[in-house]
Amino acid sequence: MTGAAFTVLAAAEGETPSILLPNWPDLIWGGVVFLLIAWVFGKYALPALQKVLDERAELIEGGLAKAKTAQAEADARLAEYEEHLAEARVEAAHIREDARGEAGQILAESRARAADDAARASAAAQRQIDAERQQAAISLRSDVGSLATDLASKIVGESLEDEARRSRVVDRFLDELSASAPAPGTGH
Repeated sequence: MTGAAFTVLAAAEGETPSILLPNWPDLIWGGVVFLLIAWVFGKYALPALQKVLDERAELIEGGLAKAKTAQAEADARLAEYEEHLAEARVEAAHIREDARGEAGQILAESRARAADDAARASAAAQRQIDAERQQAAISLRSDVGSLATDLASKIVGESLEDEARRSRVVDRFLDELSASAPAPGTGH
């Protein structure tokens, strides 16, 4: 019997049905149908649903485990990268220090070579100056000697053609000249 038929039957008997309390036959048949549905649901649907939920839980746990493993690997790689980076920085600092040392050494060697070259050039120039001074002295001695003998010949009135005599006169004249001249570098 349906609810509408029961209401009609109850109205015919003169009872008014209660909204809160159903009739006993409806309550029994509803309970049987509920138990039947619960049994079918518990026997077939609930295990399938539990299986799906268990699979999802396993997938989530597996994903979390993989994520933890991946995070651990990433942390290890990051630590390794930072270690390599620190080593590279230390090595770069050593290379810079070595380069500075080598640059200083090259600069010192270049300065030493330049000083040696300058000393050699100065010594060569000094030798050249000494040679030119000696040559000038010889030339001056010869020219002054000729002039002095000509002048002495004219003053004395006799010829100084003899080479030994002329050499003595020139040497004596130059010695007297150098004795009377101020020393070089004194400014007189």
